[in-house]
Amino acid sequence: MQSIHEIVPMRALVSDWRRSGLRIGLVPSMGNLHAGHLALVRRALAGADRVVVSIFVNPLQFSAGEDLAAYPRTPDEDAEALRSAGCHCLFAPSEAEVYPQGRERQTLIEVPGLCNVLCGASRPGHFQGVATVVAKLFNIVQPDMAVFGEKDFQQLMVIQRMTAELCFPIEIVGVPIVREPDGLAMSSRNGYLSADERAAAPALYGTLRRLAERLRAGDAPSDAEWDAARELSAAGFKPDYVSVRRRADLAPAVVGDRALVILAAAWLGKARLIDNLDVDLPDEPA
Repeated sequence: MQSIHEIVPMRALVSDWRRSGLRIGLVPSMGNLHAGHLALVRRALAGADRVVVSIFVNPLQFSAGEDLAAYPRTPDEDAEALRSAGCHCLFAPSEAEVYPQGRERQTLIEVPGLCNVLCGASRPGHFQGVATVVAKLFNIVQPDMAVFGEKDFQQLMVIQRMTAELCFPIEIVGVPIVREPDGLAMSSRNGYLSADERAAAPALYGTLRRLAERLRAGDAPSDAEWDAARELSAAGFKPDYVSVRRRADLAPAVVGDRALVILAAAWLGKARLIDNLDVDLPDEPA
């Protein structure tokens, strides 16, 4: 596995691969890799001849007061995990390499209607930062495919729409959530949880599953959302939101929508946990 830290040699390597007719896959990440990330790498390896994993803790996607300085960084362990997984190249640029004019002068990308709802409403500027850095990575690596986890379903939708509307010739692949045996979605921020919080954390997924059952039974989304938020509060969480949305575009679900997704974000101690669950309702009788 090659490790590259600058744009020029990264592009040179990609050019060599392209001249050889190789299909290139990209897995963007912020490092502190776990089994969920490695599932993305395996999916990329299944669909591409050469795989690049980027590790960059992107300051543009952290709102004021968030955990940029404290975000877990494990570069040596990450490199070894990627090497063992069969990754061909680790691209780990510095902030100065990615934003040579500084954060304040960086051109930003926004996806209207998706950047400012749900997590975007709670974390102003977050998805602008995500879209901007991913667009830069797309231009640097020029992959044929890019792989993202479905745990951050809103992020996946932002990337899908940005890719389509900016005409990137890239296949965007989503990979289902990888969960711990007790149902907790794997996340780098799970490391912030104390032992007691870790024991309580699977209640988030349990709440989403119960909400899904209520929707299948015909309950109104607004009532089910409200009760789910109260359930999380009773379990020790500080809910940010619990929302039932239309899966195609993240618009609020209305009567007649059948393909839904439940999205939730909630604080548990210092950790802000997110999760989601697809719900397919049966067709209404004709």
